[in-house]
Amino acid sequence: MKKILITNDDGFDSPALLALIEALKPLAEITTVAPTLEKSACGHSLTLTKPLRFVELEHNFYKLDDGTPTDCVFLALHKIYSKENMPDLVISGINIGANMGEDITYSGTASGAMEAVLQGIPAIAISQDFSDDMREKENCTYELATQTIVKLVSKIFDGSFPLAPRKFLNVNIPALQPKDCKGLKVTKTGSRVYTNDADSHINPRGQEYFWIGLVNHEWRETEGQMSDVQAVKQGYVSVTPVHLDMTSHTDIEALEKWL
Repeated sequence: MKKILITNDDGFDSPALLALIEALKPLAEITTVAPTLEKSACGHSLTLTKPLRFVELEHNFYKLDDGTPTDCVFLALHKIYSKENMPDLVISGINIGANMGEDITYSGTASGAMEAVLQGIPAIAISQDFSDDMREKENCTYELATQTIVKLVSKIFDGSFPLAPRKFLNVNIPALQPKDCKGLKVTKTGSRVYTNDADSHINPRGQEYFWIGLVNHEWRETEGQMSDVQAVKQGYVSVTPVHLDMTSHTDIEALEKWL
């Protein structure tokens, strides 16, 4: 039977993670290693300054106390699996919230998939977009997301992973029911308009402190291939091939002349 390692960045008790596990159980032997606490926007961080510990909650379901998604994948591949018995696929998600455009550089969800492909295992990051209606998050059953991941995993297991080594699929699900989705669209990463906003407060001792995390929903228009943002806004599931080679190849010649 095929084997899948699952992680996320929302924590081991995320309803989206549990929905993902249930959806994939008929397809493979599932092992889950997830952070104890939410690790959103932790990026591709690896814990080097303190020890980490697996806590087995039930068979093949662990929380890593207190690790990042990268820690979860790295340690699972080296300590739970063996070189002779590695998973066929790593899936990171379902993230509660989209991971599109340059946001993937912050994303713990995307970083779980990054770590997998660095270790030679094919990977998918999957995230669920939401509208601004908080009730939508509270009542979400992740039907379109789970149907999509089952479709993609089945296609991979029936054939092969569609990307070369050190590349992963970044999937973003629109805030729609399955019947309203227009299908899957291959996309490029979009471009967000970033701001430097932070919410400042004064504590009882008169010291100023800050909350980072105010979200700007503005995106730049892009030309050519449809972006992940455009696809999701238009009602498609966005599937973006992402590679870890961050070299700006088109600038090499100009930089050589400049030097």
